[in-house]
Order: sequence, then structure tokens, then C-alpha cells
Amino acid sequence: MVTAGIDFGARAVKAIVMEKGRILGRGIALTGGDVSGAGEEAFAQALREARVPREEVERILVTGSGRMHMEGLGGSVTEITADAKGAHFLVPSARTVIDVGAEEARAIKLDPTGRVVDFVTNDKCAAGVGAFVEAMARALEVDLEEMGPLSLASSATVTMNAQCVVFAESEVVSMVHARTPKPDMAKAIHDAIADRIAAMARQVGIEDRVVLIGGLGKNIGFLSSLSRSIGMEVTVPDGPEFVGAVGAALLAGERPQGA
Repeated sequence: MVTAGIDFGARAVKAIVMEKGRILGRGIALTGGDVSGAGEEAFAQALREARVPREEVERILVTGSGRMHMEGLGGSVTEITADAKGAHFLVPSARTVIDVGAEEARAIKLDPTGRVVDFVTNDKCAAGVGAFVEAMARALEVDLEEMGPLSLASSATVTMNAQCVVFAESEVVSMVHARTPKPDMAKAIHDAIADRIAAMARQVGIEDRVVLIGGLGKNIGFLSSLSRSIGMEVTVPDGPEFVGAVGAALLAGERPQGA
């Protein structure tokens, strides 16, 4: 059976096409102002990569904060359920799943079978999520992709106290005036986010193995900071931003016809 999962995030839509537990194709498109159009574009990309005609996809599940825009494609599933399913499939030893995207962050505790035991979300403020890193990159006048490698070049520890984007930007300006090296500022930014995410994850209990998914999973600076903050190694699966879509595609194959 060929199935598909589409994850509607705040910044991008991700699509996965699968068959018998094997990923055939992936697609991604920026959400922009046309959520439905982005979903169709990401899905079309995944179909092309999979070399599968659309009519051969038997079941589709959508997930993510914007899933209500495309429920006509098929059923829907919560982000928590999709994340848990996808993370356990890709990393069977996962016990703590941390998902950090553009506008939201969540931590999920799994049992050995991949069942959700507990979870917590943080969607009240941009601090602690990818949008915060993007805002800080603008304040430092560096490309977003440079932030991770830049922070790894730091040779000192600088503390950032502000958790709100507005106040954090003011703090960065003060650091610039104090001639603080950019690598040290970048590390301070990642450390501040990691500490906030780690504190959130401790609410459900952090157990090894810890798996980081979502767009910020591609940021090696944040990965380093998060590992230090929680005091253990953090695993990032291949394509961390696609994990929710993988979970949705897997669940589509398990859901009874018409459910």
C-alpha cells in the first residue's frame, strides 16, 4: 500500500510518500500566504521523487498546525502522535523526542513500544523556537545557515538573560557595542534557547535516547548547546524536518479504510 503524510508547519509544508515501511519520496515547500498551494507543491515534489502517480496513493494523513487547510486530502492526526510515530520508526530506541520548529516546540516522552506517555508544548512565545534564531541572525547580520557553525567557533561563555525576541535583540546590540565576538554571541543565543527547551523537556522527564526533530535539528550549534544543557547525547535522524510527515504516512497505512 502506498501512503502519504503531509505536515503543515508554520514555515514550511513537508510531504512524504511511503510503501511498506520504505520512504519513496520527500517534498518541501515554504508555506507563505497560500497554505493549500504549498501543500500541493510539497506533495507533488514527493510524488515525483517517488515516481508514483497520485492515483496510486491509497491513503493520506495530514498533520501540523495548518492541517485544517488540507483535511480534504484525507484524515488528520495531531503533531504529538505523528512526531512520536515518526521518531520511533526512525530511531526505535527513542524515549524523549524534542521537536523544535519555526513557531512551536514540544517534548514527548515515549515508552519502549513508541507509545506516548506524556508531552508538553511551548507555543506562547517565539523565544525557544526557530523564529528566535532567525531574528537573532538578523540582529547579528549573518545568514541563518551560518549561525550553527559560527557558535561552534566560540572560545568563551557569554550569558544571555533575555528570553523575549525584542529584549534579546537589545541585548545583542549591547554585546555588539561591547565588542563581543560574533561566535560568542551566537553561542549565547543557542545556549539560551537550549536551556529553555531543556527546562520544558524536564517537565515530562528526560530519558535516553533523546531525539531532536524539526527544522532546528539541522542547526549543529543548537544541537551542541542542547546536548550540554540536558547532559547527554542527542540523536538527530536523517531529515529531521520530515519526521512528522513520516509519522503521518505510517499512521495512514495503519488506519482502517474510511476512518
